[in-house]
Order: sequence, then C-alpha cells, then structure tokens
Amino acid sequence: MFGTESSLSMFLNTLTPKFYVALTGTSSLISGLILIFEWWYFRKYGTSFIEQVSVSHLRPLLGGVDNNSSNSSNSSNGDSDSNRQSVSECKVWRNPLNLFRGAEYNRYTWVTGREPLTYYDMNLSAQDHQTFFTCDSDHLRPADAIMQKAWRERNPQARISAAHEALEINECATAYILLAEEEATTIAEAEKLFKQALKAGDGCYRRSQQLQHHGSQYEAQHRRDTNVLVYIKRRLAMCARRLGRTREAVKMMRDLMKEFPLLSMFNIHENLLEALLELQAYADVQAVLAKYDDISLPKSATICYTAALLKARAVSDKFSPEAASRRGLSTAEMNAVEAIHRAVEFNPHVPKYLLEMKSLILPPEHILKRGDSEAIAYAFFHLAHWKRVEGALNLLHCTWEGTFRMIPYPLEKGHLFYPYPICTETADRELLPSFHEVSVYPKKELPFFILFTAGLCSFTAMLALLTHQFPELMGVFAKAFLSTLFAPLNFVMEKVESILPSSLWHQLTRI
Repeated sequence: MFGTESSLSMFLNTLTPKFYVALTGTSSLISGLILIFEWWYFRKYGTSFIEQVSVSHLRPLLGGVDNNSSNSSNSSNGDSDSNRQSVSECKVWRNPLNLFRGAEYNRYTWVTGREPLTYYDMNLSAQDHQTFFTCDSDHLRPADAIMQKAWRERNPQARISAAHEALEINECATAYILLAEEEATTIAEAEKLFKQALKAGDGCYRRSQQLQHHGSQYEAQHRRDTNVLVYIKRRLAMCARRLGRTREAVKMMRDLMKEFPLLSMFNIHENLLEALLELQAYADVQAVLAKYDDISLPKSATICYTAALLKARAVSDKFSPEAASRRGLSTAEMNAVEAIHRAVEFNPHVPKYLLEMKSLILPPEHILKRGDSEAIAYAFFHLAHWKRVEGALNLLHCTWEGTFRMIPYPLEKGHLFYPYPICTETADRELLPSFHEVSVYPKKELPFFILFTAGLCSFTAMLALLTHQFPELMGVFAKAFLSTLFAPLNFVMEKVESILPSSLWHQLTRI
C-alpha cells in the first residue's frame, strides 16, 4: 500500500534517458492529436468537443445545476413569456423579399456553377407551397389534383411539366405561379405569367367567397384561394419593384394590405418599407414604422434597422466622432446611437454586411430572425438605402460595436430584447450554402482547452528535444523534479511511521 523512500529512490535510479524521451514523445503525440481533433471539431461545429461533453454529461454527474432550472422557481410570468418567445423566435420564417428561382437564383447558378439554395431551404419552400396552395378537396378538380402532386415533386423539370399538363386541362392559377417562379428566365416573363395567374385566381376566389359558409370543405377552398390571390398580387408588386416601377409597386402593396389586413404572416409591410425607402419617402416610412414597430408585434431586422436609419438620417450628415467626444452627444445624436444599439442587439450580424466587412450572397428563401440569414436578406436589399443617406454608414461604423459592451453576456441576458438564442447558428448553417462562412454571435474564440493543449504539446516537444540532446542533465533534472513532487508524500509517510507502532508499520509496508 505504501512505498518506502528507499524503493522510490531505487525506482528513480533505474529510469534511463530513453524513458524520458519516450514519455515526452508520447505525451507530445497525444497532445498534438487532441489539438488537431479539437481544432477540426471547433471549425465544424463552433464549440469544443471536450467542453461540450463536460457540460452535457459530466456536469450533471458531478451535481451541477442548470441555471435555467435553478431560476425557474423564482421566475415571474414575464420571464416565462420571454423564454417562450425566445424559443418561438428560433423558428424559420419565409423571407418577405425572396428572389425568383427561374429569373434570379437559376441565373446565378448558370453563371457561377454554385447552388445558392440549400436542400433544407427548398424543402421548407415545398412545405409552404403545399400549405398555401393545396386543400383536401383538390382531388375534385383534375388540374388542382395534378398541381397537388407537382408541389411534392423534388425534380424541377417534373414540376414544370406537371404545371403545363394542368394548364392543358384548365386555367389553373397555381400552375401559372409555378411556371412564373421556376420556368421564367426574366422578371418580365414572370410578371406576364403572374398576370395570367391573377386572372384565374381572382375568378376562383370570387366563386369560393360565395360558398365559404356552406361547409368546412368550402371554407378550406376559400382559405386556399385567398392565399393564392394574396401571393400572386404580392409577387406582381415585387415584379413591378424589380422592373423600376416603384410607385406602382407601392400602390399595389398598400391596396393589398387594405384588402387583406389580417394576413400579417406574409409580412407585406417589409416589402412596402423597402419600396418607400427607394422612393426616399421617409415620412411614409416613419408612418409605416409607427404602425408595425410595436412592442406586442414580433420584431425583424427590417423594422429595427429602418428605425435606426431614420434616426441616423437626422444627424449623420454633420456627425463627427472627434467633435462628439469633445462636446458630448446631442439629444438627436443620442437617440440615433440608441436606435443603432437597439438594432444591433436584435441582429448583430447586419453591420458587417452594411459596412462591407463581409461579402454578400443571394438571400435564402427562408430566414431565421436575429440570425445570419436574416442579416443577409436585409443587407442585400437595404445596403443601397444606407449608402444614399450621407454619413449614415459612418455613424454606424463609429457606434455599433458599443452594443457588445452594454451586453457582456448576451446568451444570458438582454438589454432591450430577450437573450440572444443559441439555436440560430445551427439553423443558419442549414439555410445558407456551404460556400458561405456563417457569422456566429457571440463571437466564439478558441476555447482555453485548445490553447492549453497547444501549450502542453509545445512544452512536451521541447522536453523531448532537450532530453535527446542532454540526457544526463535532463535525467538529473527529472529526478530532482520527481523528488520535489513526492516530498509531501514522504513527509506524510514519516509522520505516519513515527505515530504507528513498528509492527503495524512493517505490516503496512509489506502490503
């Protein structure tokens, strides 16, 4: 059980320099392998493997308590609502400004050979199409029955062929929608097909409107026909915006919002805000913000950053960081800075795209609020509006990083919004193409364990080299080090030997 000092000394004397070379070489190799694996895992998943395992598995075994569970008993109803809202905000939303597949996404693929949309993103779109454009009674109408199968089809050419087949049977609005989205190679062609879809969809909507209260089947048909009509009118307004007819697009969007005020799920007001900014109708933009920038409504990067742009516009042309540091911020400048901090807290990825510190890509068809996907979708269309306002980007450049000093632990608490959700990174990696480097917030540095492993690897490699070059000197050093290391144990053993009877001590040392 206990070794004597003489046996320890004998063990140290029998160790040769080869032992120390093997020891340091083996530890260096193991440290290097751990370092390589940790670096690879961190680059792929954004976290340390050992850190993740220790938090997920070892901490509960050692009696660690989750902060959320420990605080749950003391949380108020407001905190519970914030937690539920945090979870709900991690869901994926349809991008209000999504591009046209045939006229824009496919043209990008033809030029670059890259796929701008991920399979996960397109699969979500297929689910949206089945939800909005189909109903249980489609089997009663042959053309709609064909389109119901077409929306489930993965092959684009098969979908397009099915749409043509449906049109041969009847004037089908959803068939025109599919062709406008996927077959049309220009916005003008897409607009022409959407106008044909509008004619067919408006007739179906009026017929189902008269029968909507005659049973659940008719109500489902009317709901589907309403979704189809709203989608067509919205896309026609987006076509007009793309073709430079911005005032016409604004009128179409306003009329659509008045006709269907309850369909807020489509977020048509974000299309309206972008078009009004293009017209530089800032008073109208402020009026729209006053209606939709409400505490009870879900926020978005478009809402928060447009509000910040309007506040910055009032002071940005004369703003100077040197002058502000000397005299302090005026009330208007303080309001602008606070609006920027609010926007950055909601989505911290946007400034790097607006300031062109990171390259833009085509926005996905779905976005995650507060995520990198939403930042790309916002900056893709609104960068020009920020550039148009003199000094706005300069004010953003000087002030946006101050948000991070206000919220040192964004995953645990927020200043104006609920804590930043940790689920955004995983979802963004699914939504964004592989050639895009996903932005991560909070910025993740290399874990301490990786740095420690790198240092240990370097230290053991140096020891191996010194032992190989100076075996006698390193042998003496190792003996001295081990003797110092075991000195407390020897001291304890001497004290135990002086206390215990000699017969009992001899029995213990023989064990």
